[in-house]
Amino acid sequence: MRHSLMFGLLTMFAAGAPASAAELVKLGSDTLTQGIPGKGNLTIEEIKSFLNNPKNHEPLNVQLPDALKAGASALFIPEDNPMTLAKIELGRQLYFDRRLSVDNTVSCADCHHPTTGYGANTRFGVGVRKQEGNRNSPVSFNRILSKAQFWDGRAGTLEDQAVGPIANPIEMGHTHDACIGSLGKIEGYRIQFEKVFGRAPNIDDVGRAIATFERALVTEASPYDLYEPVRQMLVAFPEELEDLDALKEEDPQLYARFTKAKALSDEHPMSDSAKRGRDLFFSAKSNCTACHVGVNFTDELYHNLGVGMEAAEPDLGRFAETKQEKDKGAFKTPTIRNIAQSAPYMHDGSQKTLEEVVEYYAKGGHPNPYLSDKIKKLDLTAQDKADLVEFMKALTGPLPKVEMGRLPQ
Repeated sequence: MRHSLMFGLLTMFAAGAPASAAELVKLGSDTLTQGIPGKGNLTIEEIKSFLNNPKNHEPLNVQLPDALKAGASALFIPEDNPMTLAKIELGRQLYFDRRLSVDNTVSCADCHHPTTGYGANTRFGVGVRKQEGNRNSPVSFNRILSKAQFWDGRAGTLEDQAVGPIANPIEMGHTHDACIGSLGKIEGYRIQFEKVFGRAPNIDDVGRAIATFERALVTEASPYDLYEPVRQMLVAFPEELEDLDALKEEDPQLYARFTKAKALSDEHPMSDSAKRGRDLFFSAKSNCTACHVGVNFTDELYHNLGVGMEAAEPDLGRFAETKQEKDKGAFKTPTIRNIAQSAPYMHDGSQKTLEEVVEYYAKGGHPNPYLSDKIKKLDLTAQDKADLVEFMKALTGPLPKVEMGRLPQ
């Protein structure tokens, strides 16, 4: 699933000579997120050597992985925050650094960790002094395909989102000024901010760096993505593909396309149950694609599913931002890529398993005056429900390897 470009980038990164801005750099490459080569804490010498290479400061001409390429029109990188290798690396360090919190115990990664699908396996986010929030931690990958962030969309950009938790008293418990004061005492950060942004550390640039790192976190092809070309050819050429020996003689190009696609799919196969779930997912019977649409399986909009609306004082979600009645109890549609890795589910973490999620949808959510008209009771058999779960599991694709240590001291 990795391409030759990735090997070339790795060689150049390690040698201090990354690809020029004119070259396409495919997101999802391990080389963008594995940090400055070496072991142990970052030394000033290592940081300076990396920063002194002008190639590490050239804007990257990024391209989505093949599995996401059809969503290129949604790709969002602010004009004032181009991606560079040096900025990704600075953002990586900040993302995993607990010194951004008031008591040095919580980093961005503690609620959005690589080992838990870039979410957290707790019902609510857990911050400083073990305080719990009131919402489940959303995932931090494929954010390059999204503008507004958080369950309620209160952050207009990934840059805004990145700095919000730092000053949240429940999450990281710092003030922005105090956080910058702490970072300013660390020489390795001071010299990086000066070289990357041309100035001393400030909270806006902290947000720009973390956002840039997060934009490099994208999913590559899942079993679903690998099987889809095979399925499409089977639908388009059912008779021709019945006899591959004859096809090889009569249409060698179609034969080559099919056998290559099938070989890739066979390496990471979808089960028969997942294939049935795929057909059901995209059918009117399940209505899943009313909200989970596009390459990232989300419409990026806000819907009331009835989750939590039985409470005496329910979380009103998007309404807090818009003050529009229609937005009461509405929350952003999450991606279901890699969804199997980030239980529990829903904005309040109330659904522990994908089976529970499917059951909740099947019963038509929880009735309330603001329930989305897209939520209806579904006539699903037990097998249908199991198949839908298997399809969602088949949407799990690799994410780039990330260096989680290697911080300046």
